[in-house]
Amino acid sequence: MDLSTTLRARWARLRPALAQLLHRPERWLSAHGLVWMLAALALAGVLYVLALIPFTPGISDIRKAKSDQPAQLVSADGRLLAEYRWVNREWVPLETIAKPVVDALIATEDHRFYDHFGLDWRRTLSAVVRTVGGDKQGGSTITQQLARNLYPEDIGRAPTLTRKIKEAITALKIEWLYSKDEILETYLNTVPFLYNAYGIEMAARTYFDKSADKLNVLESATLIGMLKGTAYYNPVLNPERAQARRNTVLAQMAKRGKLSQTEYERLIKRPLRIRFERQAEVAGLAPHLAQQLRRQLIDWADRNGYSLYSDGLVIRTTIDGRLQEMANRAVQQQGRALQGVADGAWAPRSAWGPKSALVQQLVRESPQYEKAVAGGAAPEEALRELLDDGSFLRTLRESKTRVQAGFMAMDPRSGAVLAWVGSRDYATDPFDHVQAARRQPGSTFKPFVYGAAFAMGLQPTDTLLDTAVEIPLGGKRVWRPTDGRTPPSEEPMTLRDGLAYSKNTITAQLMQKVGPARVVQLARAMGVRESELEAVPALALGTSSVTLKEMVAAYGTIANGGRYLAPRVITRIEDKDGKLLEEFKPASPERALDVTAAQQLRDALRGVVDKGTGAAIRSRYGITADVAGKTGTTQDNTDGWFILMHPQLVAGAWAGFNDGRITLRSDYWGQGAHSALPMVGDVFRQALRAKVIDARERFVDEEESSWIGSAAGTLRNWVYDLFGRPTGEQAGPAGAPAPQPELPQTPAPAASAPPPEERPEITDAPLVPLQEVTPRPAPAEPPVWVTEPDAPLPGPPAAAPAAPPAPPGAGPAAPQVVPGVVVDPVQRGVVVPRPQDNAPFFVETR
Repeated sequence: MDLSTTLRARWARLRPALAQLLHRPERWLSAHGLVWMLAALALAGVLYVLALIPFTPGISDIRKAKSDQPAQLVSADGRLLAEYRWVNREWVPLETIAKPVVDALIATEDHRFYDHFGLDWRRTLSAVVRTVGGDKQGGSTITQQLARNLYPEDIGRAPTLTRKIKEAITALKIEWLYSKDEILETYLNTVPFLYNAYGIEMAARTYFDKSADKLNVLESATLIGMLKGTAYYNPVLNPERAQARRNTVLAQMAKRGKLSQTEYERLIKRPLRIRFERQAEVAGLAPHLAQQLRRQLIDWADRNGYSLYSDGLVIRTTIDGRLQEMANRAVQQQGRALQGVADGAWAPRSAWGPKSALVQQLVRESPQYEKAVAGGAAPEEALRELLDDGSFLRTLRESKTRVQAGFMAMDPRSGAVLAWVGSRDYATDPFDHVQAARRQPGSTFKPFVYGAAFAMGLQPTDTLLDTAVEIPLGGKRVWRPTDGRTPPSEEPMTLRDGLAYSKNTITAQLMQKVGPARVVQLARAMGVRESELEAVPALALGTSSVTLKEMVAAYGTIANGGRYLAPRVITRIEDKDGKLLEEFKPASPERALDVTAAQQLRDALRGVVDKGTGAAIRSRYGITADVAGKTGTTQDNTDGWFILMHPQLVAGAWAGFNDGRITLRSDYWGQGAHSALPMVGDVFRQALRAKVIDARERFVDEEESSWIGSAAGTLRNWVYDLFGRPTGEQAGPAGAPAPQPELPQTPAPAASAPPPEERPEITDAPLVPLQEVTPRPAPAEPPVWVTEPDAPLPGPPAAAPAAPPAPPGAGPAAPQVVPGVVVDPVQRGVVVPRPQDNAPFFVETR
């Protein structure tokens, strides 16, 4: 017979007796009636308590509470990168906590702590009597308070009978599972003390700038006194109340024999002294990466029945701890140098002032201005008041002109991410400029144009005339790309030199030969798979915004001989005992560019470092290893880029500002060769010295496996030698693919340019969960090029391009516009990413 049947049977027997009592109420006053009434009340109370037991924390949850361990993110060389904690807390054993802390706690909160089993009936009845008399008292023991602190959602905090019963039940469970010392240790390590300080250790550091084992009697009494009401007795904001409460705790300690009367009288005369310092959470070596991984790891833990914050998971990654430290130092050092330039460029008596149109626009966009207008102030009056507020303008200038930077490194052979730095300082700049920020890549996008050309059969030794270029855009608009103030030489230039010296005129002509659609197709195959690329001629100069992660991954494809490998970070997840829970293997490589074209492109990019815009790698940093790379600078020197490739390491850096309207206002420092290159150069130099990468390692060119291609190349060169070679073309290797005929170019459809006053934004690039991150399907062979001339890709109409940025080393940028020709500007700064499918970030295969 089950419980419900038994209860129904007993109710059936009690029902007639209760019916008689209701018809004859005088029987309630009899002894027999009182007994029945008390029995019924007792039974109801027992049933009510039993009904609440399922709504209290289970035994397994309580066992886990004391052993909660945050998940650890670990580098490939075993170094701790980050911990995933619920709160800012550092657990310390009871024996390392100063004795006055424990004495003050027991004397004030529960002086019979060692004599009861979780409930102090004497204190509870005393609290009830005093509360009924108008003096509200709390009767909870330390164990009951611990239950409430550990399980606020299960128990609640409302002053109700139900809450007190659930609290008592949970306290009994805790006493049954743990010793008294374990209860004290757990209580002192979990109680909150305001200012994101949880536990006695963080409280001691926050209010007295010392560890919990160094606290004296006065400091211990101050902290324990806060437990009655942390906000009301806050020693920072309410020192008088905190001192009075401290003296009350000292009185309780004297009353319970923990202090002599002489000590008590001496201590209560002492003033309250604190050394307040808000404690920031320990960020670790790679905080931006840890935050990017958090959501995905929570999803994985939920799917597999684990808690990221309490089960002690160990997440092993591909990050190299040595490279990560080098990258952190390089970004911080270069960031400080560029900040000095920015501070001078935007000094209050220079470009920053109330009369500046940009400053006025930034003030109108501030929360303070919007709040003033929403409160009824006239817009012009609100603007004038804020412009007259020197403190406000100083704060606005510091936030808007703070230099930002990002850095990422990966192994091109495996796709393993080796270093990830999202900003100069995570505490100040938590926004991630590796994965979340999208910026125009400038000339670092040019290798996609040259790669598409080499895949068509053009050779690095082929030449184009360095001359003024006019590209019709339709609607009587013309795009005239220039190389800053440097006039065209009107001399033939090889494609190799055009890339090495980052010539916009050469790249624009090459884009006409290749077609924007082919360039977009190749960029996607090589790794730019999350950002939208507009198939317009100006794309050759990097006008579509991308992420640093995408660009580094794409250059990894070049270093890997044309094979794309998705960047990966997580290698395996273990439990706290080291048992393997899941292992994540790298995805198979995808052929993005044929071997010959990839090797030709890689060799051409060597020229950037040997003699071109990236020559500082050799001259300033003394790097003699086999490396290749590319600089990038966007219009008005808004963004600076540099990416460098080595057979074992590909690293890229970006430098700029969160608001694209703010620049370094320097044609020298604004170039990627001077803003971003030093970060990469510094890391490579340190990595080579520390032998993290091998200076003797060289790129090895692979031979095409097709004898037909080799024979066709030989025949092609023989025919050209016999009947004449096309203008500007030189003999290429026998194995090189034959060139395809030029396709007639169709002008790109015109589109309205975005309004110049549009406010740049930064938006998070969403990440996809681990379960969903499978590589995009790609053909096993190199991409088949589309045959439609300059056919735009599906999607919204492309915006008309603006004049391209000045190349690094070419002097100050000054876009040349011929009178009577309308040139639509390109929106600068961070472009809001359009919704689309995300490419893989963390590869998961089973």
